[in-house]
Formats: sequence, C-alpha cells, structure tokens
Amino acid sequence: MATVFSHAVAALGIGACFYGPGVPKRVWALGALCAAIPDVDVIGFALGVDYGDPFGHRGFTHSLFFAALLALAMVGLAFPRGVPSLSRFSLWTYFFLATASHGLLDAMTNGGLGVAFFAPFDNSRYFLPRTPIQVSPIGITNFIADGGLSVFPSEFLWIWLPSALLAAVALLMKRRELRDHAR
Repeated sequence: MATVFSHAVAALGIGACFYGPGVPKRVWALGALCAAIPDVDVIGFALGVDYGDPFGHRGFTHSLFFAALLALAMVGLAFPRGVPSLSRFSLWTYFFLATASHGLLDAMTNGGLGVAFFAPFDNSRYFLPRTPIQVSPIGITNFIADGGLSVFPSEFLWIWLPSALLAAVALLMKRRELRDHAR
C-alpha cells in the first residue's frame, strides 16, 4: 500500500480539477479522508480476516463499487444541498475519484496480493502492468520498525509529483477559463 500521506496528496491533486470559488475547505478535507478510508480494512487482520478474503486487505473497500457507495454517502450526509459552484454530481465525482485513487495507487505498488477492483462481483486481485511504487509496511509499528520512510522517494516520484502537476495544470486551465470568461 502507499502511505496515508500520499493517498491524501493524490486526492488533493484530483481536487484541483474541481476547484472553484466558494467551495468550502471541508470538501478537500473529506476528499483526503475518502482517499484514506479504504485502508480501514486492515482492522480485519485483528479480527482474523485473511488478507485474500473478499473483506480482507485490498478487497471490497478498495473496489470501484465501494468508491461509488462512499462518494454517495459523502455527498448525501456531508453536502445534502451541494456547495456553491459545484453540483452534487461534481461532488460525487470528486469523492469517487479520490476513493478510487486509493486502489489504483495500491495496484501500482510492488507488494501485496493485488486489488479487488470489481468486488463484490469478482474478488480477483489485480496489479497494474507497471508497479513502481515501493510498498509501505502495514501499521504504524511496522512502518517505524521496517524502515517505512524508505518508501517516500518512490511515492514522491510516482504520486506527489504527478499530483502536483495535475493540480498545476487544472488550476492554470481554471485561471485561463476565468480570464477568457471576463473578456
């Protein structure tokens, strides 16, 4: 898995595509939360759930179906009336992409059993054809004991830089759009 920090960075990079005046900061905070929530499945280890089970690590909570459900819940519970300058569908799309980015990034790591993108309909696990992101140890204790800081160079290269580039391009396009609209 990628670290929780990098999952949040990816969500903020995606969020720049949805940025607009009047959008509350809690939209971005909840997007970062959506990007981290799939790893709640690690609780299963303490409950005896095997890694490869449908509700094991990188199972259901890493699926596209879960991303759609979580996005729906976020919009319905946190923003039932929407927000200025973002439709409810745009909010749902942002939360969906932020959540789905978690599985995508985990499928780019060089460890684990893969990601069940299509759970609960198919529990097959997948990696992307290229897996350049160094897998992070699971759990804070393991992260510290197993040299978890060593994952940051690959995350910086494969997550932080692309997220910053996405955000910069999105914000430049928004600025151009506002400038053209003002003419």
